[in-house]
Amino acid sequence: MNSGNHVVWKSMAAGAAGGLVASWIMGRFESLWSAAAKDLSNENEQDAGQKPDEDATVKTARAISRCVLHRDLTDDEKKWAGPVVHYALGTLLGTVYGALAAKAAMVRAGYGAVYGGAVWLAADEVAVPAFGLSKPPQETPASTHVQEFAAHVVYGVTTDLVRRAIVAI
Repeated sequence: MNSGNHVVWKSMAAGAAGGLVASWIMGRFESLWSAAAKDLSNENEQDAGQKPDEDATVKTARAISRCVLHRDLTDDEKKWAGPVVHYALGTLLGTVYGALAAKAAMVRAGYGAVYGGAVWLAADEVAVPAFGLSKPPQETPASTHVQEFAAHVVYGVTTDLVRRAIVAI
């Protein structure tokens, strides 16, 4: 393998690690944001007696289960299957970032912030609603769009910082 391919493979592996770490950081960021927003509004996140909507990762896991296993997920399976989808997608997108970052400096713009924003736009604003995994963007509160955008920027920056640290080794 020539040294150019070695650089790309190393960046991809580092991006995968970065995407995995970033998925965890993103989840913590979203939890903190939600807790702060709840504290500021002094309102419950859901109306009394109303079940919260399943998030897109649980809906994705459920769809995969139906296609592959030909059955629905139990409530216990949903508790771990949603996070598995979240971490798998985060790792995959980190791998893609690593490959792109090795080949094009502009991909690393803003230390991954631009990539995180692009992931938000492509995934949360286009793909997830298109596949029926969330409400259409126009039916989602602006505050949710802002939170998700910020979380994806955190994802992108974290992915980039971890990738850079590993590549430098």
